Amino acid sequence: MVSTKPGQRKLQILQALASMLEQPKGEKITTAALAARLSVSEAALYRHFASKAQMYEGLIDFIESSVFSLINQIAEREERGVDQAHAILQMLLGFAASNPGMTRVLIGDALVGEDERLQLRMNQFYDKIELACKQALRVAVTQGHGLEADVAARASLLVSYVTGRWHRFAKSGFRQNPAEGTALQLSLLLAA
Repeated sequence: MVSTKPGQRKLQILQALASMLEQPKGEKITTAALAARLSVSEAALYRHFASKAQMYEGLIDFIESSVFSLINQIAEREERGVDQAHAILQMLLGFAASNPGMTRVLIGDALVGEDERLQLRMNQFYDKIELACKQALRVAVTQGHGLEADVAARASLLVSYVTGRWHRFAKSGFRQNPAEGTALQLSLLLAA
């Protein structure tokens, strides 16, 4: 086997795991299957990750850093709160469409039967997404769009909408693009 730079093998393992999660059947991924996919031993996997849970944590780290970096860029770029909320929702739907394997992590499907701290971490991710939506909606309120009393309920609705689109995408075997046909739906959800 060709030697790899430090960290490169770790990245290859995470990429292979994400690729395996893209399979529409959604079967549980074993370390044996992952090792076979990479043509390495299971022991080689465990030299880079102490457990399969750590591998999933690596995927969650990627999701969090990608999504929250993009949310920060949106908040800096868009002055109008409604535009911020719209862009955040579009980005979340587009992220899933571009990363089908990660969608199974986002909805918790890939985490069933794994360490429960992984699902807790995804729950915190959802809370942070909802907080980002609240912040955008609060900006919108200061700009005369909507009421402060409705911000929490609307943010919760927006997160529920996105997660519903993610579920539909995953359950359709990644055929139902989560970002497709959302223009009217988002305008209805963001209307005052």
